[in-house]
Amino acid sequence: MDKLLRPHANYAAAYLDDIVIHSPDWETHLDKVEAVLDALRKAGLTANPLKCVIGLAEAKYLGHVVGRGVVKPQWNKVEAIQDWPRPIRKKQVRAFLGIVGYYRRFIPHFATRAGPLTDLIKARGPEIVKWTDAAEAAFADLRTALCCHPVLMAPDFEKEFILQTDASEVGLGAVLSQMVGEEEHPILYLSRKLLPREQKYAVVEKECLAIKWAMETLRYYLLGRRFTLVTDHAPLQWMHRNKERNARVTRWFLSLQPFHFRVQHRAGSQHGNADGLSRQHCLSSRVAQPLGVEQGGGICDTAWPEGSIRVLAGGLIPCQGRKVCFRLTR
Repeated sequence: MDKLLRPHANYAAAYLDDIVIHSPDWETHLDKVEAVLDALRKAGLTANPLKCVIGLAEAKYLGHVVGRGVVKPQWNKVEAIQDWPRPIRKKQVRAFLGIVGYYRRFIPHFATRAGPLTDLIKARGPEIVKWTDAAEAAFADLRTALCCHPVLMAPDFEKEFILQTDASEVGLGAVLSQMVGEEEHPILYLSRKLLPREQKYAVVEKECLAIKWAMETLRYYLLGRRFTLVTDHAPLQWMHRNKERNARVTRWFLSLQPFHFRVQHRAGSQHGNADGLSRQHCLSSRVAQPLGVEQGGGICDTAWPEGSIRVLAGGLIPCQGRKVCFRLTR
């Protein structure tokens, strides 16, 4: 299916046989739908009209609600997480971490917050887990982490990205964001736990590791364009000027040469995650109904950011930036 849609990659993508088409306005949308249907016809494939919806301002796709320039977790999935019973066995802990981890991009410092639970399943021992106060706190925290209706903004590749990184004693964290007016809005959150050997690194090494890991993870966003790196570790501002004697830091810094960025120091007290957008909007459990042709003008009053599309399961850019979506299932 990916090979079939390759000529239409700028406005269509598929996960298995579930196709999504996005457009800036109604007339363009009809042309793109016709082009995709023609490609399916030439390949000997058909689309079931009963499973097709056209002209959505918002659409449910792979457990997310995408549209209007933002991405939200699907509300019925969030409710299932909130009502999740306390795990007893390792298999149940893994199942809980699996469903919560699918939405980790909405949860700042996910790896650190989930640490007490991951510790339960990595140790050798009986299948019945030994529940601790730390595990109970982490379980309660993750169950409620999505109930505040988090929303992430779709990326605009015409604007400069802002990458914030930070490191703690046990984990790494990063936030990719952009400025909208005078407000900074998050596009996604990243986090991971430090390996036992990495926890022994010096502070400057951990901070550099956070930068290297974040840039490599987000390279499809950052390569080929200028962006701002924000850190609360002041010495990193002059890292490219100093003759660093730490071989590990020097090696990591050299690996970042393909990236074009400027370093901005932000005091730790002001280095909080840019979560204004992810906290202030309410997530509706209702998805907009399909609009008819005569209603088309209502969904194309504002063009969305241009850029290539990546499917949720295959990349970090979901249904990337269009107000008109067409969901097609073979």
